[in-house]
Amino acid sequence: MTAASRRPHLSRQLVLEDPRRLPDGAGGYVESWSALGTLWAEVTALSGRNADQQGGSLSLQRYRITVRAAPVGETARPRPDQRLREGTRRFRIDAVSEADPGARYLTCFVVEELGA
Repeated sequence: MTAASRRPHLSRQLVLEDPRRLPDGAGGYVESWSALGTLWAEVTALSGRNADQQGGSLSLQRYRITVRAAPVGETARPRPDQRLREGTRRFRIDAVSEADPGARYLTCFVVEELGA
């Protein structure tokens, strides 16, 4: 079995979340997150680095997260403006693509940000 045809091991439960803008009462907005549903996933670490941000340090860890495919437009299909959550961990989705030739799985390229 080649790497491209290997079935992912979907053993981790992640919550797909969508951003919501709510009025802050002062003419602006605050961002909130709304859960869309739970996806079973395979999570693979890729690379990480530290970055300086406003006088502090930020650890950026990249992951490849594989989930079952859903049709374009369905709420169960992740998009780059969304995130995946596992407990207190948050994974910002940067890109989504088909993971296999049969389009049975999707690959989400994500970044987990951890303040240090």
